Amino acid sequence: MKILFDLLPVILFFVAYKFAGHDPATAHDLATRLLGEGIQATQAPILIATAVAILATAGQIAWVWFRHRKVDTMLWVSLAIIVVFGGATLFFHNPTFIKWKPTALYWLFGITLAGSELLFRRNLIRKMLEAQVRLPEPVWARLSHAWAAFFLGMGVLNLYVAYNFSEEAWVNFKLFGGMGLMLLFVLAQGLYLSKHIQEETS
Repeated sequence: MKILFDLLPVILFFVAYKFAGHDPATAHDLATRLLGEGIQATQAPILIATAVAILATAGQIAWVWFRHRKVDTMLWVSLAIIVVFGGATLFFHNPTFIKWKPTALYWLFGITLAGSELLFRRNLIRKMLEAQVRLPEPVWARLSHAWAAFFLGMGVLNLYVAYNFSEEAWVNFKLFGGMGLMLLFVLAQGLYLSKHIQEETS
């Protein structure tokens, strides 16, 4: 359930884009009324989807605050990035900015993990997981490096899809490709860690 909640803005972005694409005339009329004149009919789906994603992320934070009176830093970071890149897309009527948004988020995660270890000798992955998992020190280092490399690679892959495939293909990749690759990475990581957890506890 938490995974679906975390993915809610991405899912709603996808749904809004598909619905708007199925009724271009209505989507164009709505986008024009909300964002002003000068919008091409082909731009309407991505603009509407972007607005929905911004509202969904803000709604996420409002709900978490209402329930727990505390919001994780990563949610605030996600909101800031979607507001900046999504807001630029809405203001300039240019989808390039929202296409860069996943890359900005991935690279921020990757650089934070790598920079924290290189500059401050702090393994953030270990800090998040060591209460649940006991691992040898070299494995914690490999885990941190793997996550940093994964995020940096995902940022590059997002741009490759955005600039070499259609807008609709990128929207599909944003949900299914990103989620699928993340799931495969987590499963592979789990298989790798299970060996070392067994060795540690044996």
